[in-house]
Amino acid sequence: MKLLNTLLLSLLLTASLQAAGETLHVYIWADYIKPELIEKFEQKHGCQVVVDTFDSNESMYAKVRAGAAGYDILVPSSYMVGLLWQQGLIRELDRGLIPNAVNVDPEVLAKLEDAAMSHSVPYATSYGVLAYRKDRLKSPPASWSALEAAEVRRRACVLNDMRETMGAALRSLGYSVNSRDERQLARAGEVVKRWKKAVAKFDNEQYKSAIDSGEFVLVHGYSGDLFQVVEENDQVGILVPGEGVVMACDEFVIPRSARQPALAHAFINFLLDGVVAAENMEWTGYVCPNKDAMARVSREFLANPAVAIPEGVRSKSEVIRDLGKDLPKYTKIWDEIKAAR
Repeated sequence: MKLLNTLLLSLLLTASLQAAGETLHVYIWADYIKPELIEKFEQKHGCQVVVDTFDSNESMYAKVRAGAAGYDILVPSSYMVGLLWQQGLIRELDRGLIPNAVNVDPEVLAKLEDAAMSHSVPYATSYGVLAYRKDRLKSPPASWSALEAAEVRRRACVLNDMRETMGAALRSLGYSVNSRDERQLARAGEVVKRWKKAVAKFDNEQYKSAIDSGEFVLVHGYSGDLFQVVEENDQVGILVPGEGVVMACDEFVIPRSARQPALAHAFINFLLDGVVAAENMEWTGYVCPNKDAMARVSREFLANPAVAIPEGVRSKSEVIRDLGKDLPKYTKIWDEIKAAR
């Protein structure tokens, strides 16, 4: 009874702290933070963390742009960070409140617009790669041309994401994923149209279960998502196209309308701690560009082919940037792709 009373008292005390304390609202991609780490932060700061999720940068942007003022932290991709900053929707960070920012990998920072981390801090990176069924495809090439092979016809998919898929096509031709050249974009559009004839569909969610079950034999997807599939199914392999891939970096930002900016800074600093980031990576499968954390993760994590991206490919990979007034050039080609048979 004494033990039970002690436990009840502890639970009541925790609930009381949260009720009396602050609430941090985080808007982020699904399954992107280990739940136990959120609980640790709540206990440490006597607060409550409420997590809402979005499924695309565009849907997040639309909600914030429309006036959603309830969020303290957003985790958009790099190109969307630039747009949010230009439109005055996020605030400058107080680096003095984020001492763990020193752990951020300078190699990743060098690829980003906000390399000084004045208004954003890198959280996690991933690469747009290919996954294949080892039992169905024998020695497929580590190239984007794998999507056009006869043996994958109608048993493959590419991401239903304009910038990711157009970016892959641009890299396959040796062009920048942020090209604004209309001739290059037209050529990339023709490549994606060829892929469309070979693949079953454009997809952002079901490709993971489809490659796991064998419904698809080749899929284009995010390395973090495919990490778990490879961990659990030894019949699934990773292909990292030698022409280069799109590198995605999701970053912490604090909205200008945030009600808990101090707590938001504390949360960012907490997740940048080397021990915390290492634990988070092992759970999510996404690489945190954190030097201290990378020295702490397991050998098994580092050996996963979705993590072990060859240096030669990393050096040719680019982060998607905001295109500003040139964005309609992409949407025009993408609309043509979707309309093509």
